[in-house]
Amino acid sequence: MNFIEELTWRGMIHQMMPGTEDQLKKGMTSAYLGIDPTADSLHIGHLVGVMILKHFQRCGHKPIALIGGATGMIGDPSMKSQERKLLDVETLRHNQEAIRKQLAKFLDFDSDAPNAAILVNNYDWMKDYNFLDFIRDIGKCITVNYMMAKESVKKRLSGEAGQGMSFTEFSYQLLQGYDYLWLYRNKGCRLQLGGSDQWGNITTGTELIRRLEGADDAFALTCPLITKADGKKFGKTENGNVWLDPERTSPYQFYQFWLNVTDEDAEKYIKIFTVLPKEEIDALIEQQRQDPGQRPLQKRLAKEITTMVHSAEDYEAAVEASQILFSNKAADTLHKIDERTLLDVFAGVPQFEVSRQEIADGIQLADLLTDRAKVFPSKGELRKLAQGGGFSINKQKVADPYTPASFDMLLNDKYILVQKGKKNYYLLKAI
Repeated sequence: MNFIEELTWRGMIHQMMPGTEDQLKKGMTSAYLGIDPTADSLHIGHLVGVMILKHFQRCGHKPIALIGGATGMIGDPSMKSQERKLLDVETLRHNQEAIRKQLAKFLDFDSDAPNAAILVNNYDWMKDYNFLDFIRDIGKCITVNYMMAKESVKKRLSGEAGQGMSFTEFSYQLLQGYDYLWLYRNKGCRLQLGGSDQWGNITTGTELIRRLEGADDAFALTCPLITKADGKKFGKTENGNVWLDPERTSPYQFYQFWLNVTDEDAEKYIKIFTVLPKEEIDALIEQQRQDPGQRPLQKRLAKEITTMVHSAEDYEAAVEASQILFSNKAADTLHKIDERTLLDVFAGVPQFEVSRQEIADGIQLADLLTDRAKVFPSKGELRKLAQGGGFSINKQKVADPYTPASFDMLLNDKYILVQKGKKNYYLLKAI
């Protein structure tokens, strides 16, 4: 596989330094991508870069994932309107380990293959580099004029908020440039990868290598920043970021995010976020155009990426949970899914708290759903609906509203799902 050709048809190249493709044709090349460790999980905004590393390794090259422990202590000004909170060493180390586990689902770190991925942290080579030595060795090589000309710096200095930029953030591009120099010298790295907003920082690195090493074999490649068809920021929902950590974003929510993207976005995302070959993607696109109601692109995209980030089992569980509202096997599924998924599926439905003791005592459903929880305004309405087959407990029709409640009805030993008619759901929480 040719890395540049692969990225080109997938729409994943924004800028590329001349000579990059020639370098890759010479044989196995090492390339690095920096990852900000300000959280102990990646989110889907990181996935474009991670997928580029994955394709790089699939094409026979050696990926280097750089955790920005030192640069994370400063904060990259690119695309930011204000400075970020600075992290301590202990937090950064914890975040690094968590991120490595997530990256291992995309990259081969552990085999003895010559192109096995490696993970580095720039804190390891910066922590003992004193300030005087750094500004003497590195600072003298790059002029202030050169640094001021960078788009990320100009945007911050001319920002409407007028808060300007601290020297700490201004120095960021020197630190990132030194990362490239260090990896060039110590790991044979010849290419830096990143988002299009990183072009200025990346080319500071190639300039530093040119001046200090007298070398012209350090290259740069960036990918476009991903947006949605409506122009809004990719990866953000009403609840914030879509995380790879299942504790932050459940596999069900993760699956639903991809399943619900627009047709236009699905056609773009399936090229970027999967490793499916071009012929298969083209066939899916054609299927979508023939019968958009079946949503083959969204379904396949959601399957591929949920399985890659989580597992095949998590994907199957998410599909099953998604079908609860209209599946004839819903009653069985409800008793199998975990509490987090149950609450995700029924997010926003009215909830009522009821007494565990009254359930233990066998309170009748009619009393539970009228007197204790105001699901029905009257027992008469409940009785009428039950007779017409419109009343269900945990997706099972109940004909007799005077049936006693029991602990057998509790989902996750805590919840009872009440359905009134076709579309009205309520959750009772036993306390």
